[in-house]
Amino acid sequence: MKNLPLLFSLAACAVLTGCQTHDKGPYLPQTPKTPAYESTERFVLLDPGTQRSVTCSGIHERVLPDGRLEVIAQIRNRENRRIEVQVNCVFKDANGFGIGDETPFQTLILTENATEQVRFVSMNNQARKFTIRVRQAR
Repeated sequence: MKNLPLLFSLAACAVLTGCQTHDKGPYLPQTPKTPAYESTERFVLLDPGTQRSVTCSGIHERVLPDGRLEVIAQIRNRENRRIEVQVNCVFKDANGFGIGDETPFQTLILTENATEQVRFVSMNNQARKFTIRVRQAR
């Protein structure tokens, strides 16, 4: 009870001071702490399990006669056990922006130390770039 007046005076100071705000105008967006690999790389692994188990040993791309982009990726299992992953492809325009052409994730079963080819074809002729994404099967 001896500290009751001190406690009241501290509470009064806190109420009178209030919250200070420092509005200095518009703010710039914060840059992410991790790089956005999906916007710059052609092949990305979406979780730690695939980072440990999967690699891409080659990507072949070509423009089909009708102007659509065809991508074939060689996905390799680095482990000495059978794994199951899901793979999809996001097609982008020449500037790297998505064009709304994204394939659904498809399941890929990789046996021990195997390499499998996965083929993707864009739906229209706007695609010039792409990102192949791999995640653990759900």
